[in-house]
Amino acid sequence: MGSVRGRAALLVAVVAGAFPLLGAVPARAEPVPEQPAGDVIFVEVTPSTVEPGFLVGIRASCRNNSVPAIVASDAFGKIQVQPQRGLLTASPMVNERTRPGNYRVKLECPGGETASTMLQVVKRGQPTRPPSHPPSHFPSRGPATGFGGTAGPGLGGLLVPVGLALTMVGAGLGVAASRRHTAGR
Repeated sequence: MGSVRGRAALLVAVVAGAFPLLGAVPARAEPVPEQPAGDVIFVEVTPSTVEPGFLVGIRASCRNNSVPAIVASDAFGKIQVQPQRGLLTASPMVNERTRPGNYRVKLECPGGETASTMLQVVKRGQPTRPPSHPPSHFPSRGPATGFGGTAGPGLGGLLVPVGLALTMVGAGLGVAASRRHTAGR
């Protein structure tokens, strides 16, 4: 009888630990850009290496990030970066006719401050990699791993809770069968 009580206690502990997770769905948190400290003036381009015709993300900061500023580059022209979450952001497309090379990206703040960074444009089909990495083979696309059932919105977020629920039901049935088998002796 002691072993049945031990199994029942184990089942109760496992169920009590797992049930709070049954309704849990993984949170999809958007990255929140860090707030610049004081008078930090900067401009960043992500990715820093791109093919013509692709979008880049711009994140910038002026002394006053509550008003738009201008970012200019020969790679995508002159655009306005808009206030968003304490920073200035935009997503311009690199012109289709932009030739491979390094392009200056210059931030022009309303108060006259400036900052700049570089954007590398590579020809189509050329692997994009940060210059700090040694040369290596880069595949042109990711591996074919199926239909992506756990990626993006949909039922993918239910896989873990449903799996835990089924495990708990199985454990409960196992304990019940064990009790019947022990009680029948």
